[in-house]
Amino acid sequence: MSITVTTWSLEQTSPADLRPAAEPGADITVVRAGVPSPEFSRFLYTAVGGDIRWTDRLSLRHQQWQEALAKPGTETWVAYDRGTPAGYVELEAQDEGAVEIVYFGLIPAFRGRRIGGHLLSYGTARAWDLAERWPGLAPTKRVWLHTCSKDGPHAMDNYLRRGFRLFDTKTSQEPEVETPGPWPGA
Repeated sequence: MSITVTTWSLEQTSPADLRPAAEPGADITVVRAGVPSPEFSRFLYTAVGGDIRWTDRLSLRHQQWQEALAKPGTETWVAYDRGTPAGYVELEAQDEGAVEIVYFGLIPAFRGRRIGGHLLSYGTARAWDLAERWPGLAPTKRVWLHTCSKDGPHAMDNYLRRGFRLFDTKTSQEPEVETPGPWPGA
């Protein structure tokens, strides 16, 4: 069985494009995961993407996760609610000053609490100043991402409210698959 999936690509081409969301409150902090950890990254990936069918990284071996996380200009920023991971944003530097927001989202229990807009704002700002933390990288000229019809119902609106603009739309057929989330059935 297959499903029709629409994928939208969005971008910002100037730091001035970013329209930050209000901060959700003192209990929410965003911290960079300073040590690349495949185990922690896989936890975040499955916890955030399990119910919305993220599958592209599920087959990666430990070494492949390590290689992806260790690339210069790759960063993971994690939102915490009173010490508990609530969601994350993963950035990846690319050629010609582009930075992709490769993954972004919240663990289901933390959705609908005004954390997502703040985390996206924070992560986008970190994409714009990425070269300041990575000597040798070109300054950021473009921040981009993609979202799709499998993502949460508020994803596209959040991206547009943060100042991202649509630049491409594609539709494809994908096999319908069950994803394990943090554990089977989650």
